[in-house]
Amino acid sequence: MIKIIHPIAGALAFLTIATFWLSTAVAELFASEATVVVVKTAIPWGFLLLIPALAAAGGSGFASAKGRRAGLVGTKIKRMPWIAANGLLVLIPSALFLASKAKAGEFDTSFYAVQALELAAGATNITLLGLNMRDGFKMKGRFRRRPARPVKASPL
Repeated sequence: MIKIIHPIAGALAFLTIATFWLSTAVAELFASEATVVVVKTAIPWGFLLLIPALAAAGGSGFASAKGRRAGLVGTKIKRMPWIAANGLLVLIPSALFLASKAKAGEFDTSFYAVQALELAAGATNITLLGLNMRDGFKMKGRFRRRPARPVKASPL
């Protein structure tokens, strides 16, 4: 069961964070202020999906590691505190602050400063989660190189 839960929960968490990031970037760059308000106030509701997905991915990952700390497992485990700290200390407070400011229509310097911080922290978590996914695929043998084919001599 853990082998099914881990990749599904991890992919769901990754896609949720990527959706938050992309919807924010697109809304800020191309949409109206009303759309930005909708996006920024919807993101905290997405935590109802994201937080359980991250917890399930982390818990199932630690369970499937079975105490191993070497190799790719160890690399993935070392990234997790950074992902969690970034989420708990930067992303969640930023999202709540931005939702509050957007709902009040306060698009001031503090809004855009925190928005820039949130986008940078979100990009960091997307990168770290993407690296964990890549390493998980490597561990499962999905990125193994095929042996090179011998070059055939030309009949000339």
